[in-house]
Amino acid sequence: MLCNCSYTNRARKTDLTSATDCPDSAYARDDYTVVMANPVSIRFRRAEVLDQLKAEAGARHVSSSALAEELIEEGLRSRRHPLVIFRDGPTGRRAALVGGPDVWEVIGGVVGGDVPTDVRIERAIEMFGLSAQQVNAALDYFASFTAEIDDEIAANLKAADEAEAAWRRRQDVLAG
Repeated sequence: MLCNCSYTNRARKTDLTSATDCPDSAYARDDYTVVMANPVSIRFRRAEVLDQLKAEAGARHVSSSALAEELIEEGLRSRRHPLVIFRDGPTGRRAALVGGPDVWEVIGGVVGGDVPTDVRIERAIEMFGLSAQQVNAALDYFASFTAEIDDEIAANLKAADEAEAAWRRRQDVLAG
């Protein structure tokens, strides 16, 4: 059955072939989302790069476009902040220092408090076993992506609070 409407996105107008494809139809799937805010065509010089992208995207259960965008963004950030890399973890991808802890961990130990700044930096160097250059790299990254690092710190505090609450409940059960 053909749909009588057309779905329009920024890239092009597409005629939908059935009522189930139509976002305005009563038969429309709830999970149908098209996002093409800034389409671009990329050509790879080596076919194996595209094959690797597709394989990694499949393994991560994301589209090739989504993975390519993530990798490009991380690559651009790493160029601006060469001592920062990105790694997977329980909260997803996050910024980390090369050979060191996550950026949010360093920032959590350096920013804020009533201790003089130079003392906080020296304490972070000692506590994390980092160089002054690494601590400054974390601070530079934080200055560029403050909200991201603040969110990581908040998520860690929430997880710690939840873990402590669970531990206390277990202790109460054991105390009986």
